[in-house]
Amino acid sequence: MTDPIADMLTRIRNAQLAKKAEVILPSSKIKLQIAQILKKEGYISEVESVGKQFPELKLTLKYDKQKMPVIRDIKRISTGGQRIYVGKDQLPIVLNGLGVAVLSTSKGLLTNKEAQKQGIGGEVICEIY
Repeated sequence: MTDPIADMLTRIRNAQLAKKAEVILPSSKIKLQIAQILKKEGYISEVESVGKQFPELKLTLKYDKQKMPVIRDIKRISTGGQRIYVGKDQLPIVLNGLGVAVLSTSKGLLTNKEAQKQGIGGEVICEIY
């Protein structure tokens, strides 16, 4: 696997298309931080670490009343072959402020709104809406 973050986003996307209640994926520090941001922003219900020898993340997906996924689209922006960096003045606005961009900054992973408040830029990891 060359891009574990893209794999995580694809597993979430595929699980929601199949109407799964939860998705289990290999764990890492950055995946855990992205999952915690998704939970904090209300896109998923639960984040749980399972397994001792081979740690995995169990994400409980969220659906609305019509059984439609809360995450309408989730896509990787910065890839291994093309890194996308933005300054504090070029922070992305996702779906006129309804969506969230996850940035890797000098202060850790932040949403575009948090980065704007702190006045810092960084690498755009993904966009969710």
